[in-house]
Amino acid sequence: MGLFSNKISRDELKAGDHIYSWRSYIYSHHGIYVGDGKVIHFNRRGGLEIGTGTYLDNIIQISVPRHGDNPCPNCGDQSILDGVISSCLDCFLAGGSLYLFQYDVSKAILVAKQRGGTCTTAPSDPPEEVVHRAKCLLWSNGFGEYHLLDNNCEDFAIYCKTGLLVFSVTKSGSSSQVNAVCAAGGVASLALRYLGVGRTAGQAASLAVSPATVVSAATRAVTMTLGLVTTGFAAVAVAGYSNYCIGRVAYDVGVRKDVRKVPVEELATLMAVRNILDNTNSDKNK
Repeated sequence: MGLFSNKISRDELKAGDHIYSWRSYIYSHHGIYVGDGKVIHFNRRGGLEIGTGTYLDNIIQISVPRHGDNPCPNCGDQSILDGVISSCLDCFLAGGSLYLFQYDVSKAILVAKQRGGTCTTAPSDPPEEVVHRAKCLLWSNGFGEYHLLDNNCEDFAIYCKTGLLVFSVTKSGSSSQVNAVCAAGGVASLALRYLGVGRTAGQAASLAVSPATVVSAATRAVTMTLGLVTTGFAAVAVAGYSNYCIGRVAYDVGVRKDVRKVPVEELATLMAVRNILDNTNSDKNK
């Protein structure tokens, strides 16, 4: 595992590892390896990682593999499951490669990793504590409702590793994939929220959004996220990329000031209360 790749072999896996597999260039699915070939992870029912009910759902590949008429002999058909689930490593990877999320990296390493969703400056707790959190959340299904921007699979894995949650009026998630997009200027974040993604999921069904509009927004988001701003002016491009790097560090869960250590025994109650408040606020805004 080097500077540019976190890829590892299965023989290197240890209980308590935060692992992930890329589903596309800008999206990866995350989970906690708990030993005995099992991974605990967080997903949306049917593998709809976005869940807008629009063409955007087809851009991100599913997190839970569909086995058709041949379900996994170990896991069965998991496409109908929702929330925190346990899968064998093969089902979790869904044919992708295995990568290890890095903790306690320097800010220089964080910036060097151009793609979000690979590392954080936050330190990890001991493996036994990580596995305990993951299993508790599996038994209680206590990580709330899945939301791509605010409460996703990476947020789940980071919480299991650190016990940290982000509390903010503007962003409640700790996902570095999402934060990398926000650091790139917020284009994807704003576009996805306009489509109804986030803590007000469900509103998207009432939006008449064309596939062309969605693809255009996604293309711009990818371009900005990768720092490939082709303005024709080198100085502007360099300045933009510098802001992107600074933003990624500022958004990182290991640096942010709006984080709090939450015991796993209290998390389910906290998530339930937060969902009630979010739904109440959503109803008021209708």
